[in-house]
Amino acid sequence: MEKIKQNPIVKKLGLNRIILVVILILMFIVFRVALGSKFPVAESITSTLNYVYFLGFLSLGVTFVIATGGIDFSIGPVMFCCALMSGYCLNSYHVPLALAMIISILIGTLFGTFNGWLVSYMSVPAFIVSMASMNIAKGMASVFTKTQSVSWPLASDPVNGWFRSIVSVNGFPVGLVIFLVAAVICGIILYNTKPGRYILCLGSNREAVRLSGVNTKKWEMLAYIICGTLVGIASLFFVAAYTTVQPGYGDQYNNEAIAGCVMGGTSMVGGLASIGGTVIGVAIISLLQQGIMAFGLGKGQQMIITGIIVIVAVYADVSARRRKN
Repeated sequence: MEKIKQNPIVKKLGLNRIILVVILILMFIVFRVALGSKFPVAESITSTLNYVYFLGFLSLGVTFVIATGGIDFSIGPVMFCCALMSGYCLNSYHVPLALAMIISILIGTLFGTFNGWLVSYMSVPAFIVSMASMNIAKGMASVFTKTQSVSWPLASDPVNGWFRSIVSVNGFPVGLVIFLVAAVICGIILYNTKPGRYILCLGSNREAVRLSGVNTKKWEMLAYIICGTLVGIASLFFVAAYTTVQPGYGDQYNNEAIAGCVMGGTSMVGGLASIGGTVIGVAIISLLQQGIMAFGLGKGQQMIITGIIVIVAVYADVSARRRKN
């Protein structure tokens, strides 16, 4: 094992990432062999990518929060809130589509700012803040839309059909390109900028960072703001792929996004994050969801499997930390 770890290619790519890629490939092969025609290659890849887009942005956002040692369980409902409120403005108040998209991102950013302010400046536990924000997001969306579902423009729409091009253009996965570019930008911010290094240091040793004269509250709040902005972007990819969104939903995506992060190498206690690992982890979670649906399992079974994955991922993280110590 030590020889493998010392291999230049393995050291550059990371053993954990290589293992995750192998798992992803094996999963696809197993689903294809076991399901046959129920798991067609082209359609399955398209469905998986549609899931990757919005879940990927959720995972990228929560990676910043977890890196500080915090947590945010409101990202799914906030994503739905962004899509519902901005979509309602588009349909009922006839605001331009571009403005509706901006509104969606702004709502996510405002939630991130609100969460970050409470956690960093008001010292409210992140768990409590995220639970409260989750309920606020659901309530706001329901009140604003009068508990009605909201649909975004179809590709056939002569005026706003261009909206679908953020996901696909003539079969080309534009959404994948946008997501990967966003992941690269997130990686640069987290590893090659002062804010990113401070965010990681907060998770490693907050008190040492504070005693060195760094304004820990500002950088912790920034992590939540980045998360909120990415959640707002995720909402656009969700409605671009699935069109209709209903009030009161979104909780199920919290665990999936967090599982993608932790599976990819982001530590739940903070201080260690892997953007590349998050991308692969999200792909595994998305492919798993498509496989589960192809097997004909219900939503309850999907939630059970996702919950087990979260437990296994967190346990693996804790075990790795213990071995290092």
